[in-house]
Amino acid sequence: MTQPSSLEKKEPLSVELTEVWKRFPGVVANAGVELSIQRGSIHALLGENGAGKSTLMNILAGVYRPDSGQLKLHGRSHQFRNPSDALSAGVGMVHQEFRLIPSFSVAENVVLGSAPSLIKTGQVEQRVAEMAAKFGLQIDPSQPLWQLSMGERQKVEILKVLWRDAQVLILDEPTTVLTPSEVDDLGEILRRMADDGRSIIFISHKLHEIAGICDHATVLRQGKTVANSLPVADTSQDELARLMVGASPTISTQQSAAVIGKPLLELKNLSAQGDRGMNAFSGINFDIKSGEIVGIAGVAGNGQRELADVIAGLRPSISGEIIMDGADITTKSPNHRFQSGLAYIPEDRLGVGLAPRLSITDNAILRVYRHQRKGPFILGQKALSYCADIIERFGVKATDVNGPIAALSGGNLQRLLVGRELDGKPSVVIASQPTRGLDVQGVKAIQELLINQRDSGAAVMMISEDLDELLAISDRLLVMEGGVLRGEFDPRSASRQEVGMAMLSDAQVRATP
Repeated sequence: MTQPSSLEKKEPLSVELTEVWKRFPGVVANAGVELSIQRGSIHALLGENGAGKSTLMNILAGVYRPDSGQLKLHGRSHQFRNPSDALSAGVGMVHQEFRLIPSFSVAENVVLGSAPSLIKTGQVEQRVAEMAAKFGLQIDPSQPLWQLSMGERQKVEILKVLWRDAQVLILDEPTTVLTPSEVDDLGEILRRMADDGRSIIFISHKLHEIAGICDHATVLRQGKTVANSLPVADTSQDELARLMVGASPTISTQQSAAVIGKPLLELKNLSAQGDRGMNAFSGINFDIKSGEIVGIAGVAGNGQRELADVIAGLRPSISGEIIMDGADITTKSPNHRFQSGLAYIPEDRLGVGLAPRLSITDNAILRVYRHQRKGPFILGQKALSYCADIIERFGVKATDVNGPIAALSGGNLQRLLVGRELDGKPSVVIASQPTRGLDVQGVKAIQELLINQRDSGAAVMMISEDLDELLAISDRLLVMEGGVLRGEFDPRSASRQEVGMAMLSDAQVRATP
């Protein structure tokens, strides 16, 4: 991974935000925020969910207008009316959710909306290729976007803002969809851009990546700046974590030896199709025993989501068997599986796990509503009591349990979903991306809940794109790539590099007997 450079304080500022305030109804998102970013540097922006990072970056990108405060670029004051104003001034943002057209080529996506229509395709592709080569973005400008991996699509998004000559680039959680080797590549790409005089704002929760990539860091907490432009080389990860949350959070690990029992979940030669009728995964064989967490690693789009859906009964298999505690549940309904002791925490919280148009209470009782009714009527007080119990035991912050579920933050949505699924003391837990998008405290809380399930004798399968998380809490680690299992690892001895290679491998790797 590229090493941060040691920039001098005399380097001019490319971005300077002073006393920035932004209020929404009932919420102060930014309260006098200060942010100073040097020209030619990679600058980390840290903070828990709800700390004000997104609001601040939306102000810098022209999406929001501040209530008060000053915004300067290269010493000149600006007041952006919209994102076009910000882009014209040299600020570009690479969002977590890519905004690309799958049927277009790389070059067509890069120049869409900005290139004169009279420029020939060949000329556009040549110019895009030259720009890509300059910054180490290895990509074919003529290749259709739908053929690209998520990491390659991210390069297209970066090229889009470079094409528009952005001098300040905002990257929102850019490593979420990347393998360890791709993270290293991204670090090299960003360093080239910084050496070219551009300033990079790098939003991430992964402190080890901050240490390896960034020069300086600014930390927000509860809408305020608690540290501005700290030199990363002189600041420990523990100190950054303490600044983010007000205390040094302990990281959950699997160090306490689990008591392994009998297999509670067995997958035998399991195969299934994806949404487009193509094979999502095939020939999957493994089991999960009582008292262990089996982590499933892999780049997004390699069959992990479909595997979880098939186990939960939300997607049919085309061959193979699913055995749960000795019983074949391959063709059983999702409710039968739930009644048999299976809990499912899906990747899509609001779309699959929760009903966005229902209240918090209604969502809390979805699994057990049959026990909360008399005849056709839901017993309101009984349902409210059940919901209150879930909220208290799982640390959900909710002011009105009769309000819409969509009003909760991402972390509280996940706590409610996890609480509802784990309340019945399941014997098998399937957790797909359970900590994605959560802040440090939220991640720790969910990890501890899963570890507690394991220690209580459940069999836990955890799918995550955060390799460090899987290495920390898994008892066994499996890698999926191309819809097949590529390797099995012992997290206590495996390195990130070994597992990362298996995530990109074309040949099966067996790292443990």
